[in-house]
Amino acid sequence: MRRLPVFFVLDCSESMVGENLKKMEDGLAAIVKTLRTDPHALETVHLSVIAFAGVARTIVPLVELVSFYPPKLPLGGGTNLAAALDTLMNEIDKSVIRTNAERKGDWQPIVYLFTDGRPTDKPDQAIGRWLSRYSRKATLIAVGLGRSADLAVLRRLTENVIIFEDSREGDFTKFIDWVTASLVAQSKSVGEGANAQGIPILDESVMRIIKEPPSQIVDEACVTLVGRCRKTRCAYIIKYEKAVQDVATRDFKVQVSHFDIAGCYPLEEAYFAWTEPGAVDLQVNTSELVGSPGCPHCGAVTAFAVCGCGRLMCINGPGEVVCPWCEKEVSFSPVQAGDDGFAVGRGRG
Repeated sequence: MRRLPVFFVLDCSESMVGENLKKMEDGLAAIVKTLRTDPHALETVHLSVIAFAGVARTIVPLVELVSFYPPKLPLGGGTNLAAALDTLMNEIDKSVIRTNAERKGDWQPIVYLFTDGRPTDKPDQAIGRWLSRYSRKATLIAVGLGRSADLAVLRRLTENVIIFEDSREGDFTKFIDWVTASLVAQSKSVGEGANAQGIPILDESVMRIIKEPPSQIVDEACVTLVGRCRKTRCAYIIKYEKAVQDVATRDFKVQVSHFDIAGCYPLEEAYFAWTEPGAVDLQVNTSELVGSPGCPHCGAVTAFAVCGCGRLMCINGPGEVVCPWCEKEVSFSPVQAGDDGFAVGRGRG
């Protein structure tokens, strides 16, 4: 039986921290569970998972559906699309069997690329390589998760660009059902000896195909900050999400944006291995950030104390502490009323 190779290329950048990353893991597990109930999929579908943040790696090589186990996804800083594409193309070269004079090879691979942000690298060369050597030999479906996804760069890769906004309860389930249905339809098609079908009809209440990219790049939707617990030395990541507020006076009305706290999450050390080496961190002023979470490791009152080395740590109040990053002693004093905030290094998302 000829194989139907399916590659999931998943954005695991820090903007995916929390519920988004968990949904990605749960969604992948749900897709696999349903596919295993379909006889055509069991016979033909082989799955691979490529994760990318500041770096990209194959975390599940191409394997038959019955042997596939949904992996735990990593988290890292940066959205290196070029590395993701290069890893994908290398995997296709290595794993996909080509048709020759002696045998029929695999069916045309299907690629699902999921991303929620903009590339933090320069993907032009990798995009050119994809278009010149692979775009006609594989079906790429690029899914922008939310309004911050760079739809313009996705449109350079493929005509199959879909935007999904998880705005209502049940939307994500419908989205995963659609992905599963598209794979079932294509596995059935090739299992019966036909060519793979196009993507099935979308539920436009949940997602839509992007024919033309927006004329302007959307503003960043979140701010992420990485710190360490001063007691356990364990890392954590703080996420703020963009909010817009109407401010009105008698003479005018304007919209002012800020970032509300979304959560503070324990961070595994693997995060740093998945973060682009030498990346230049951006900055955000603390006056734009609303809310200061406690430490998820030791329960300290705030996880938002900045050492002179520029790194975040947790503290319980004013006093002398040792920075878990630079190991120097730091003295913290109460914040004075009326402070305009200060710049702090932020992740690249």
